[in-house]
Amino acid sequence: MVDEIEVRDLALIRNASFAPAEGLTVLTGETGAGKTALLSAFKLLVGERAEASQVREGSDAALVTGRFFFDARDTEGTCVERRVASDGRSRVRIDGSISSVRELASLVGPRVDLCGQHEHQRLLDPASHVEMVDAWSGASVQNAVRAYRDALAQARAAAAELDRIERAASTQGARLEDARFTCERIDEVDPKEGELEELEELLPRAEHAEALAGTAHEAAEALSGEGGALDGLNAAIAELSRMGSVDTKLSEYADQLAGAAITIEDAVSDLHRYRNGVDFDPAELGRLQERYGAIKGLLRRFGPRMEDVFAKRDEARELLALVDDSEARVRRARQEVDEAERNLAACARTLSKRRNEAAPRFCREVVKQMARLEMGRAELVWESRPLPRERWTEAGPASCELLYRSGAGLTPRPLRRIASGGELSRVMLACKVVLGEADGVDTLVFDEVDAGVGGAVARSLAQVLADLSRTHQVVVVTHVAQVAVLADRHYVVRKQDADVPETQLVEVTGDERVREIARMLSGDASEASLAHARQMLGEVDEA
Repeated sequence: MVDEIEVRDLALIRNASFAPAEGLTVLTGETGAGKTALLSAFKLLVGERAEASQVREGSDAALVTGRFFFDARDTEGTCVERRVASDGRSRVRIDGSISSVRELASLVGPRVDLCGQHEHQRLLDPASHVEMVDAWSGASVQNAVRAYRDALAQARAAAAELDRIERAASTQGARLEDARFTCERIDEVDPKEGELEELEELLPRAEHAEALAGTAHEAAEALSGEGGALDGLNAAIAELSRMGSVDTKLSEYADQLAGAAITIEDAVSDLHRYRNGVDFDPAELGRLQERYGAIKGLLRRFGPRMEDVFAKRDEARELLALVDDSEARVRRARQEVDEAERNLAACARTLSKRRNEAAPRFCREVVKQMARLEMGRAELVWESRPLPRERWTEAGPASCELLYRSGAGLTPRPLRRIASGGELSRVMLACKVVLGEADGVDTLVFDEVDAGVGGAVARSLAQVLADLSRTHQVVVVTHVAQVAVLADRHYVVRKQDADVPETQLVEVTGDERVREIARMLSGDASEASLAHARQMLGEVDEA
């Protein structure tokens, strides 16, 4: 739901705020006052294309900010901001963070439906007919749609696997020889996981074994040999201990040095063990060097990493296995394709049956609403034509469409071929009323959906919009007083003439609203029109 929209420097608007009611909100005003500018603000907030021409003359940028509540439990709302610079560049922020137009469109677009006279063209797309019927039908059809789509995905995966196996089975020549060579070369070395890392650790020690042992021996001799560090240290300890009876401070130094002597003795023992543990084995060294060289050779040919070597061996083995066991694998893959196709066919029959049961009921409900809109004996008729298997898509196994006929004795025809703009608008409105909350849209914005209607049709249209506002937040740009008097909130769009004209958006209540209704009725605020306006508003209050 839209909580509030602020618009700055967009088209003729310098600064305007718009806070629609939860139910029905109307926008009225004289032709040319700038009502379409607010609709442009809505379009920017749902992620539609921005143009430099939308920026107000003399301004650097247009800024539209909106706050939306997408969840009844949400108390903070989501704030979105769309800035359009005079050079046409567009920037988006969602809750203060930089975002993309695509993210904006995916967040807000599904919640706000712009139903202007041009936007009704979506009703001409048969794909939208299927979406409406599925949404209205509820779990019965929607579960069938999910099962069908899952089965279609499984059938496609099975077909792709069969194709892969058949292509692999027919592999000949250089590719097959390459696979055999890869397996033979890598299996000849037979590298193990982690072996390269282990060799890189062991080999340097094996190559320098004599030097390592000699270094450890020399270090131990320097510490504990004749005239080594321990001899001098022990002499110092003895001298300090002797004079410690004179000054206890020297005894403390003697104790510290005694600890150091113990540490050095431990280090000497460790060095001896290290020296004795070094094993210089020329044969083992040769084996390690040979092994390291063989693995490095695999890396040069199949690397650069050992993971690549193992992956290429697995790929080659699989290809050879496919060729060697091709008949059995192809047979199993074909069985899986046949099973997947049987399951898909069953799911397709279920989906078509449930859609064809639900769609006529949907049409009857829409026709009831069309009758309220004074559309005579016009009807919607569901048409479903099965498609050949190769043309099945995620939408279903049949070509489905809502057809229109303006009289019972006429042949139903596609909406795009017969319905006028006014008829399309009213059919769309009737569909929206029937869908109710099932369409998943929070806010509906109608741009002059009542254009060209009057009298009884206008009254019926107004009541249908009021009914729709019980399940949706509805915003209507209208010139019809019968619609305006039913609004929960009423805004007037006015244009002030100046060097750069300015559009203002003002909420009207009380006497101001009466004068606006009077203007809509007769073009002026005469006593007769004011009285008529009060009467109409009073009838709404009494109802």
